[in-house]
Amino acid sequence: MKYTTFEEFCHAADSLTNLEKRTSNYSVREYRLDRMKALLDHIGNPERDYQTIHLAGSKGKGSTASFIANALLAVNLKTGLYMSPHLIDYRERFTLGGSFIEDKILVDAANIFTSLIQGFTFSDDSGFSKPTTFEVYTSYAFFLFKYIGCDIAVIETGLGGRLDATNIITPILSIITPIELEHTAILGNTLEKIAYEKSKIIKQHVPVCISRQKNVVREVLEKEAAHMNSHLYDLMVEVESIATRTTHECEVVDITWVHGTTTHLKLKLRGEVNGENSALALLALKISGYYKEGISEKAIEETTLVGRMQLINDTPPLIIDGAHTQESLRHLMNSVEQLYSESPKIVIFGALEDKDHIHMIRLLLPTFSHIIVSRPGTFKKSNIESLFNLIRDEIEKEHSSVSLYMEQDASLALSLALSLSKGVYPIITTGSFYLAGDILNAYNEMNEILEEKLCP
Repeated sequence: MKYTTFEEFCHAADSLTNLEKRTSNYSVREYRLDRMKALLDHIGNPERDYQTIHLAGSKGKGSTASFIANALLAVNLKTGLYMSPHLIDYRERFTLGGSFIEDKILVDAANIFTSLIQGFTFSDDSGFSKPTTFEVYTSYAFFLFKYIGCDIAVIETGLGGRLDATNIITPILSIITPIELEHTAILGNTLEKIAYEKSKIIKQHVPVCISRQKNVVREVLEKEAAHMNSHLYDLMVEVESIATRTTHECEVVDITWVHGTTTHLKLKLRGEVNGENSALALLALKISGYYKEGISEKAIEETTLVGRMQLINDTPPLIIDGAHTQESLRHLMNSVEQLYSESPKIVIFGALEDKDHIHMIRLLLPTFSHIIVSRPGTFKKSNIESLFNLIRDEIEKEHSSVSLYMEQDASLALSLALSLSKGVYPIITTGSFYLAGDILNAYNEMNEILEEKLCP
């Protein structure tokens, strides 16, 4: 079959075993690297034709990767950026430093790639198996970046690290962002187990850069780095302090390095968490040898990213954010309070089944007067009735003034939020990138309908 649109290729890939949809039932036979290695051998190992930077972690991967990719573009390096998941458009996964690649190029590359893998088979003692959806997307990304002539690519892991399909590369630098309890059914139910999985992106003699980590996590990462003879750069050792303040225009960041200099940034990508992410990106650029004073900072300041404290409407303020861990949500709440401390606030909240619901709920309750529970898409498993009941129980304990609602459909949840806002009160969507994407879609559809009514 020859594809005429990129969506056709993506739908074909999605029809394979799609482990991105899993929240449980981990199987080593499905999460593996030998099949991925065989697939890349089959298509000529395109990932070896350019340099790579590899990122793992529980939060901050997307923002940090985008900062780095934009800074690499600014020094005239053709830079691929591979990320997941996408919010509303498959093309978000495969970009040139965050900018969409021309559709014709994506389709042409998809057709050539598909012809290359047409005859691929893999078998072992367990029998024959086909590549998974994520393996196909990852190998396509590697092929695409070679096809368009990239000098370097920034690659984000999909899940974990050790058996992630991206972990076939040998990068010039590995980066590990903050690690939290997540995907516990797959990665393990302790920080140490999760850190072990993610630490396995550290390669022999390849430097690794880590962000702020809990002590038990840092110990795992330090042990793996020593085992792999990898020089470990700890951001918290390299900086004296990071001060950040969220304003309506930007994120104001001051990074004081241990050698005494201070970097002043005004980030378009707002959110308290991006103070640390931007510092990590700068450190990574310095370690990799691609830092250019002034140019790197400017590129980081100009970076934008869908679904990261993104203001999509001014009146009332409507913000979508994919925070889905306790720490990322805590940073988001701090930024929201800086912007709208005096105002009643509304949240549209949904979280996947494998997230830390109770701690996330306890962060939301002191901040919002209205909580609307909504379904975080259908891509992965969630139980919003259970989530609703959990929030209701917490409200009854000590937050009786909070009003609680449930609207499974994103469009209905958004309509309810707009009604409650009275055209003034801020609305925040959080808990899942899938929910953020659904609310963004609902908002765009709502605007299209309005425009049709105004301009028939």
